[in-house]
Amino acid sequence: MKISGVDIRPGNIIEYEGGIWRAVKIQHTQPGKGGAYMQVEMKNLVDGRKTNVRFRSAETVERVRLDTKDFQYLYRDGDLLVFMDKDTYEQISIPEEVIGEPAAFLQDGMDVVLELYEERPISVQLPSQIEATIVEADAVVKGQTASSSYKPAILDNGVRVMVPPHISSGTRIVVDPYTQEYVKRAD
Repeated sequence: MKISGVDIRPGNIIEYEGGIWRAVKIQHTQPGKGGAYMQVEMKNLVDGRKTNVRFRSAETVERVRLDTKDFQYLYRDGDLLVFMDKDTYEQISIPEEVIGEPAAFLQDGMDVVLELYEERPISVQLPSQIEATIVEADAVVKGQTASSSYKPAILDNGVRVMVPPHISSGTRIVVDPYTQEYVKRAD
């Protein structure tokens, strides 16, 4: 499906110079003279390269539709992550760098969505919120105001996050795996 260069939005998958790219950030610019353009930061879904490209409104790009399929995370095998197709029970191994930093939040039995391009997995979507346990948290410093002060804490998967002062070791919290930010205390 062809779309205009100024209609690109973050998260869109486009075909550009023979590769498959995901739009990460966009900035619409309208200079004083000359035509408007869209500055797009893109990441190659095959080899992980990043690039910045300017698209004018007259240019068109091919928007790619990816197939999505439900999988379940099984285990880590070195730097490969093993997933199982929930329909056929077929197993597939994917290099950890396909997921990137959020891979630290994978838990045994977690349901994920794999995005496939021509039957090849190119990205993995984790749930938007994941529960984790705090194993180490700094003590609260007296005199700090509760409104804007956060303290560092380390989760059971080794990831460091900032949490409110009332959160202590052993507390289960909800974390966003993509921004690695504290969301709320787990119920």
